Amino acid sequence: MGDFNLALVIVAIVVCVIVFISSIYLLVNYQHPDDANQAYFPKFVVVFGLSIAMISILMLPADVANRHACRHAIYNGACNLTLPMKELWLAVYIVDAILVFFVIPFAMFFYEGDQDKSLGKRIKSSLLWVVSTAVVCALVLGILYGVIGKVDFTVRHLASGTTSFPTSWQFSNNQPCIGNTARQCSAFTASVASEKTWTMRTTFPEYVVALATIVGSVLFTIFGGVGIASLPLGLITAFIRRPKAVITRSQYIKEATELGKKARELKKAADGLRQEEKDGAKGRKWRKNVKAVEKELLQLEEDVNLLEEAYPQGEKAETAWAFTVLGYLAKFILGIIGLIVSIAWVAHIIIYLLVDPPLSPFLNEVFIKLDDVWGLLGTAAFAFFCFYLLLAVIAGAMMLGLKLVFITIHPMKWGATLMNSFLFNVGLILLCSISVIQFCATAFGYYAQATAAQEIFGHTLQSLRGIKYLYKYNVFQIGFVILAGLTFLYYITFGWRRKKPSARFQLSS
Repeated sequence: MGDFNLALVIVAIVVCVIVFISSIYLLVNYQHPDDANQAYFPKFVVVFGLSIAMISILMLPADVANRHACRHAIYNGACNLTLPMKELWLAVYIVDAILVFFVIPFAMFFYEGDQDKSLGKRIKSSLLWVVSTAVVCALVLGILYGVIGKVDFTVRHLASGTTSFPTSWQFSNNQPCIGNTARQCSAFTASVASEKTWTMRTTFPEYVVALATIVGSVLFTIFGGVGIASLPLGLITAFIRRPKAVITRSQYIKEATELGKKARELKKAADGLRQEEKDGAKGRKWRKNVKAVEKELLQLEEDVNLLEEAYPQGEKAETAWAFTVLGYLAKFILGIIGLIVSIAWVAHIIIYLLVDPPLSPFLNEVFIKLDDVWGLLGTAAFAFFCFYLLLAVIAGAMMLGLKLVFITIHPMKWGATLMNSFLFNVGLILLCSISVIQFCATAFGYYAQATAAQEIFGHTLQSLRGIKYLYKYNVFQIGFVILAGLTFLYYITFGWRRKKPSARFQLSS
């Protein structure tokens, strides 16, 4: 028993090192060339934030494995080498909240600050915004915690008589309790009036985690519900709308000329907005125009990439076209796999969470059977489903950012991602990771039972005064399923169609 628990600790340390290296790899390969050899503080925040996000997702499988390490322990002392998961959960999510609400905003203000100002003035300006935010958040948290920072548990008062210690035990299904007359225990015969509400004050760290989870749950319901459908269907529709053959040189020249003309129009519009900014005319109309130009720029870049795919150039043009074909084929295969996972997720939510009592444990039973095949196979599948949910959130945010005016676009592109976009997406991932864990702990409650995560995100969060009804009536789960269904209908109706040149910056027909 002790050897297995020690091995679990070693695996946890190794995984943390791998996560840190992976975060550095993502930063190095996604960063924009303009940020090379500078912006070191935002880069540190990005690496640290990505590491915390990935570790938090992996902690739930680790929590399950930690529980499995002690499932044969007869007494608590026989399992003293396991990880202190409850303390680790609280520490990770307090750090998560600090990063999302304070550190990342400071890094974004610092990065986007006027480069002509001195370092001290940029730090002062950024601190002014962050300190103001911190004061407001501290006041709101303090007031809420003082007024409604309590949990209400429904308990039942049980009582029974006593009897002499028997010389022989004669218990059976018909006689489960002591006594010759009653055939049921006090828990069954207690009246409804014996139910009472037991109120206690939750700890402040748990309260901070709960409120952060609520904020993340709103974003998770919107972005996750859209993304669970758009992630696989977007890959499949990309395959359907792929270029079927290489275009001719005359077609390429015609399209490139049109794109060059549109690029000059876009540059002229951007110069005009920049001049308005210098003149101090940064009103609502200006921000709306900036948003429109950002979307048109992204559409222009997408069209340029499509044109380059349809007409590969250079000595290795045939090789480039072959890789393009293979890339779209890979998208189709990954889209089919993702569609199966998405359908399994939505079906599991309906079967296990929305139907009371649950029709079947479904994926819980699958993970348990996989664990019987090999010790960590079910845990690995469990981690995959949690990670997939986080990817769905990112996909949903990207889709809505391109469709809706009031959502800011921060695209992640290989070798062309500025630090402000990096910081925004890391903040989104961190904020939604809390809700992903809470959602997984609830959805896979049968598999993850008796874990520290279920204690924090299950009993405490779902009994917290003021917000418990959101979980009692499955508000987030219902919203998630509805948005997933609407997005699926959108792709079935419009997604398969080839894009038409109706927008200002699209390829001509």
